Amino acid sequence: MSQTAAHLVDHVIPHVPVRQWVLSLPIPLRVLLAAQPELVTPVLQVVQRVVTRHLLTAAGLVADEGHGGAVTLIQRFGSAANLNIHLRCLVLDGVYRCHADGAPSFVEAGAPTDEELHALLQTVIARLMKMLTRRGVLVEDMGQTYLAVPDADGEGARTLRPLQAAAITYRIAFGPRAGQKVLTVRGAMPREGAARQPLCADIDGFSLHAAVRVEAHDRKRLEQLCRYITRPALSDARVQLNAAGQVESQAQDTVARRHHAPGDEPAGVHAAAGGAGAEAAVASDQVPWCAGTEREAAGAGGAASTRGARASQRSSRCRRL
Repeated sequence: MSQTAAHLVDHVIPHVPVRQWVLSLPIPLRVLLAAQPELVTPVLQVVQRVVTRHLLTAAGLVADEGHGGAVTLIQRFGSAANLNIHLRCLVLDGVYRCHADGAPSFVEAGAPTDEELHALLQTVIARLMKMLTRRGVLVEDMGQTYLAVPDADGEGARTLRPLQAAAITYRIAFGPRAGQKVLTVRGAMPREGAARQPLCADIDGFSLHAAVRVEAHDRKRLEQLCRYITRPALSDARVQLNAAGQVESQAQDTVARRHHAPGDEPAGVHAAAGGAGAEAAVASDQVPWCAGTEREAAGAGGAASTRGARASQRSSRCRRL
């Protein structure tokens, strides 16, 4: 982690402003990308093209007049060590323009507005749906989009699919309590009291965040950001064995509440703890999911306010792995 971050700062990312763009996906697409990781690259290509076109427009240039740059970390885990495939892109906050003599100069782009970010996410969604449908992994029917049933599943894929679905939806994967939730993480403050985050768009389970920006001269903060996005799923310092011989992971900024009676220890394997709201339907081969090109933004009391509530609470909790 430290070596990778130092390499990015010292040898890869130039001395220009950098903005972090984070794309999170709805649960059905997390299941899809977990089962078919070869789709992650075309998904990333769609996102990069949309962001680069936005930066060129913001800089007052057309496609062949400038070039952007980005480093993307494809993270497969969430803050609760759950399976959560999402993209963290460190994008140069502007584009390079070549002059007549061939010398490049950097043209900064202004920060996107909330309205522009919402429009960008709509464009990303529309292009992703078109690309995935063209590849045959999504099926549109009667205004809704479904995960296509795999043509030929091997034994390994059939075994992994329910485990991946459980890991994504914070449920026990097998054992006497298979399908049940063990732990739910909730913020201490009610949703209504949390303000919507700036530069964060949420539409139908998709989320695009672009509020983090590092100035050109702040290389120390850039390295901290690089260390954060290159971190592993679990920290050795927070993993320990309890008196019963069970593995526990200590996490911060959240409050845990167990969903089993005192003394009723979880059985089987579950996919760590995380936000509520995911249903076990993703374990099936075909997942109904409304994903038309016309969408409305999620309400202000959605995921953004939940994250704001979590950030306001500085306590810690343990979760069983």
